[in-house]
Amino acid sequence: MRKYESVIIFNTEEGNFEQGREFFKKQLAEFGAQVIKEEDMGERNLAYLVKKHDRGHYYLYEFESSPEKIKAIEKSIKLRPEILKVLFVRKDK
Repeated sequence: MRKYESVIIFNTEEGNFEQGREFFKKQLAEFGAQVIKEEDMGERNLAYLVKKHDRGHYYLYEFESSPEKIKAIEKSIKLRPEILKVLFVRKDK
């Protein structure tokens, strides 16, 4: 198991943030990842339009997962309308 950080930008429209957070946590659990830390970074203006949105709600997750599961997690959440952008980064030891 390796440690990863993920920054997710959620849609700020009504209820999308909460739905997106719940879905992402459920996907992590489904693929066997263990969440270490969650941090709400708040709502911010985006540098450019993403899926026709100019604001996003940023959220940081730190979790442990096996490397081969990261691609599967990313693929399962990429098409969700409440998730604007997602970035996975492997943390150094």
